[in-house]
Amino acid sequence: MAIELSVVVPLYNEEDNVRLMFERIDEALQPFKGRYEIIFVDDGSRDRTFQVASEIAATTPYLRVITFRRNYGQTPAMAAGIDNAVGELIVTMDGDLQNDPSDIPFMVEKLRAGDGEGNRYDIVVGWRHNRQDKLVTRKIPSMIANRLIGKVTGVPIKDNGCSLKVYRAEVMQKMPFYNEMHRFIPALLSLGGARVAEVKVKHHARQFGESKYGLSRIYKVLFDLLTMKTILSLITHPVRWFLRLALIPLLLTLVSLAFVVSGFTAGEPIVVSATHAVLFLNLTLFLVSLGFISELIYNKSPLDLGEVAPLTARLDLYSGKTEVDETARSAELRTEPNNSRADHRSASI
Repeated sequence: MAIELSVVVPLYNEEDNVRLMFERIDEALQPFKGRYEIIFVDDGSRDRTFQVASEIAATTPYLRVITFRRNYGQTPAMAAGIDNAVGELIVTMDGDLQNDPSDIPFMVEKLRAGDGEGNRYDIVVGWRHNRQDKLVTRKIPSMIANRLIGKVTGVPIKDNGCSLKVYRAEVMQKMPFYNEMHRFIPALLSLGGARVAEVKVKHHARQFGESKYGLSRIYKVLFDLLTMKTILSLITHPVRWFLRLALIPLLLTLVSLAFVVSGFTAGEPIVVSATHAVLFLNLTLFLVSLGFISELIYNKSPLDLGEVAPLTARLDLYSGKTEVDETARSAELRTEPNNSRADHRSASI
């Protein structure tokens, strides 16, 4: 039977939430009658998150568990789950029980129904309209960030931070993931013409554990937003953007040369003006060269999602056959925190 739906849930120190999360997802997906899978991604938890999830997987053939050797963040965790998903549709959600799995069937129906004019949706985004979080540390920063993201990306989504989303796998699995860019996925997908819909979803206060977010993430969002703006500006023809930018130092070069000529004619010192002209000319040439290099990189370098979080071991859910990366035989051992490679292992016992 073909897998229709893959639910990807990143987890970090959520041992008290894992079992209840699985039960609620499993209950919510009963209308799909076995045509779904659940993928838990343990993002290097320091508690018993992976052990509890593995115990459930031992008696549940449609649950797969992936674990990172250390904590890499929500975006790499989502990328690992999406890379291993086999469903036609992919659902992402948080593992803290604040997202409600009962919203998934409605969101899937919305994606399939389209806009009523024959145009199908590629992604349905959840909007936590009655958000159960702290006002100062969560709600206000989120409202500001959502407005900024909408202005920069041109995609007016009310709640970019809501992890509860439904995607078509055909567009999601071509998505480049890096840094903490998961909140910008709708904007990035829109670059390829993806149609986005937003629906109201339920939101609950956290019952167990501690929030992994706070005011400290504001600067990360700002830097990611700057990165996103650069991507949106350079995505088609980077050389054009750099050429426009090079017009400023080029104009300053011409002005400096005018002062050089004027000073030389009048017999005045021209060292300062000549130095300015040379510096501005070099900056102009640098920006132009950078534009051509960026154009070459864009046209010649393919995006590789496998670079995000390569597997060291994978247990095939259906055949039971284990595949091990020859370059990482020590898959059963956790690496030190300074390891830059997001190795993880998978278990479907």
